[in-house]
Amino acid sequence: MTTHRLLPADAAEGRQGRSEPKRVLWVSCVAHALHDGYTDLIYVLLPLWQTEFGLGYGALAVLRAVYGGTMASLQLSAGRLSQWIGRRATLALGTLLAALGYAVAGLSGSLLGLCVALAISGVGSSTQHPLASAAVSQAYGARARGPLGIYNFAGDLGKAALPAAMSFLLVWMPWRHALWTVAGAGLVAAVAIALLLPSQARPAPARHAQEHGRGLPASNTGFRLLLAIGVLDTAVRMGMLTFLPFLLQRKGISPAMLGTALALVFIGGAAGKFLCGWLGERLGLTGTVLVTEGGTAACIVAVMLCPLWPALILLPLLGLMLNGTSSVLYGSVPDMVAPDRTERAFAVFYTGTIASGAVSPIAYGLLGDQVGIVAATFATALTALAIIPLAWVQRAHMRSEGPACR
Repeated sequence: MTTHRLLPADAAEGRQGRSEPKRVLWVSCVAHALHDGYTDLIYVLLPLWQTEFGLGYGALAVLRAVYGGTMASLQLSAGRLSQWIGRRATLALGTLLAALGYAVAGLSGSLLGLCVALAISGVGSSTQHPLASAAVSQAYGARARGPLGIYNFAGDLGKAALPAAMSFLLVWMPWRHALWTVAGAGLVAAVAIALLLPSQARPAPARHAQEHGRGLPASNTGFRLLLAIGVLDTAVRMGMLTFLPFLLQRKGISPAMLGTALALVFIGGAAGKFLCGWLGERLGLTGTVLVTEGGTAACIVAVMLCPLWPALILLPLLGLMLNGTSSVLYGSVPDMVAPDRTERAFAVFYTGTIASGAVSPIAYGLLGDQVGIVAATFATALTALAIIPLAWVQRAHMRSEGPACR
């Protein structure tokens, strides 16, 4: 029997090849946690800004939309910029800009100043989703579904941690000083990305990709339906999260408790990533969407009708339903496109969903000004139910899943 010895150089190269995807994953997770935490930090700040600047629900929704709109509109541009200066430099620069935006917000003395600051932060955050998710997908190739789930889960950890940290900081310092503190955390993350993210991720071996259905070209209709479901799912989530602080205030929650309440929602959302991954393997995309969107509508109505403490108990379940669908949707994107179009597909998908996150709070906010916050929140539940027929139609186009989706 012939034996082959691994030379030292080959062994080092093998270890590097195995460790590099993990480094890509964990650096991407840090970036996702920070940027998603920055995005949802706004919900803790909205009531403070309403008091200081005398804003209505529509104006508050505009503030949220400025951040989300700039982030959504520059997703594809971030990909083009990364081709010029590299993925690592683009992501590090974006993280630095996101932190700078919040630092400027702490210096703002007017509504216009806040809008400019949030626009700067949104520009920075536009780099994270398409570049980091594509980096993970490229690094792991056909085995990317699990790592992408970890990457998505990291975003929910950031959503839970940063609002809770802000709530804690607000007990000890003014909101402006608290913003400068979280901006400092972004500066540290930008430096870490610049130092640790590999400049060029190595694709994992592509063998067996066709067996698992990864990268199979699907019809444009299938991807468009997937995008439509993602857009509406995001609209439900952003609309409900915009109203939730004010619903809880009507029930008598204290400002110090509000950040903790939002953290309960985001912790539930993080759990939803894992649960819906498990459900997706057994029920498929269609079955998972039916469960989560129906559950979302039911939880929204229950939170509206319950007194404060029962509503707080329901918040983790609400977060689970609100956020769980997105994990299955994002994981299905590589299954709907050819391998060489994965980064662009992620950019298009994130552009659509983030644009929905920017526009939908304005629509719901203006509706809230007209018909009241309770009726407008009920409209988010109806939107969740409207997703179910779309998921049923999209079922015929999911060719890369197993029998569970058919």
